[in-house]
Amino acid sequence: MRLLLVEDDESIAEPLSDGLTRYGFSVQRVADGTAALRASGHELVLLDLGLPDIDGIDLCRMLRRRNGVPIIMITARGAEADRVVGLELGADDYLAKPFSLRELVARIRAVARRSMPSTAPAGLASDPASPAGTGPAGHIRGVEPVTVDRRTREVRVHGRPIALTPKEFDLLLLLAKDPGAVVDRQTILNQVWDTAYFGNTRTLDVHVASLRRKLGDPALIETVRGIGFRLATSEPATSPDHGSGWPRTGW
Repeated sequence: MRLLLVEDDESIAEPLSDGLTRYGFSVQRVADGTAALRASGHELVLLDLGLPDIDGIDLCRMLRRRNGVPIIMITARGAEADRVVGLELGADDYLAKPFSLRELVARIRAVARRSMPSTAPAGLASDPASPAGTGPAGHIRGVEPVTVDRRTREVRVHGRPIALTPKEFDLLLLLAKDPGAVVDRQTILNQVWDTAYFGNTRTLDVHVASLRRKLGDPALIETVRGIGFRLATSEPATSPDHGSGWPRTGW
């Protein structure tokens, strides 16, 4: 796997690059944001926030606008506000310094599993018999006006393609597996982030808010208070906190 390491501190960049190479990764090193924007051919970005020319948060935003290559922030900024901003801008993971090489490698592999088109997220194997699945091998899921193509990792709303981060896509795909069914928060964290994720669940709320904004209708993803979320359908659904369900129009 080809990695782009954006780190201006040579005392960190060199041993980190050597260590990742020993794990079988191909590492391209750059020391500033300008060089990172010029780089190409990588499959994942390791991004330090404290760069000499461009703030890492701004660079994350620029990189995310260009493509869907996964981004893991590696930084000394460990405050929750920094993590939330970074994740909301499109980072796929956030690792505060100091960290172990083994932990970083595990996070790289976890993000890669979620992000690569050839690899379905855990627990989301195709089910051609599912009412939500249509097309070859049940690759297409969702309910109008949202369609999710697991094979191409493409999402469309009213036929228009929508650009999502890898985690946003996996979150929507999980909900689209069974539209109308409530998926609890811990299940989402386990399957979309990692089976070993025990972080602050604020991360999930940030991604749900971003996904709603990109879909163009906050009501498409319903919150079931104290439990989790579901992809709305036009059919009445039984809500654990509302009793009988309610119909939605326009679906």
